[in-house]
Amino acid sequence: MYRLKIQTSFAAAHCLMHYQGDCENLHGHNWKVEVTVAAKELDKSGLGIDFKILKSETNTLLKTLDHKYLNELPPFMESSPSSENIARYLFQELAKKFNSDNVTLAEVTVWESDFASASYYE
Repeated sequence: MYRLKIQTSFAAAHCLMHYQGDCENLHGHNWKVEVTVAAKELDKSGLGIDFKILKSETNTLLKTLDHKYLNELPPFMESSPSSENIARYLFQELAKKFNSDNVTLAEVTVWESDFASASYYE
């Protein structure tokens, strides 16, 4: 089994719902996103999956979040756009793209700062 990981990022604003503290106010982050997949076998090129494909599909999804107010987007209108919920949303959407007989999405980690992250996996 092989694990492959890419990192990319997006910037967006949000405010946490049902939270008492500074983060209930409108603020933004430059989120770093790590996407990890597992591959059972390598192809003839010696790849589990091409990093370009992983990054391209991830960035296509992140464009829907980039420079947006996350609370106004359908995935976060009823659930707070916390790092945890963003990681779950990205995982569920990317699993539709990557999961196959050979490749499985293993984990998505969302860093809201250099010192704080949340990961989601199933």
